[in-house]
Amino acid sequence: MEDVNPATAGQLKAFIERIERLEEEKRQIADDVKDVYAEAKANGFDAKILRKIVSLRRQDADERREQEEILETYLRALGME
Repeated sequence: MEDVNPATAGQLKAFIERIERLEEEKRQIADDVKDVYAEAKANGFDAKILRKIVSLRRQDADERREQEEILETYLRALGME
């Protein structure tokens, strides 16, 4: 393998260190989110339902409607509605 130019090695190291910092921030944020769900649960809210609502709010309204319609169709087909 060719020797790496010192400037290129420095740039590589900088990228790696940025990625590592971002990964740590991501872990911290995930812990914070987990704490919020635990707090909500302690206050009587259903964390599973909260997660579903967050997921639904991320979706485009048309996409959400389409999925709901398909779900209703499947439930009717199974006699569950």
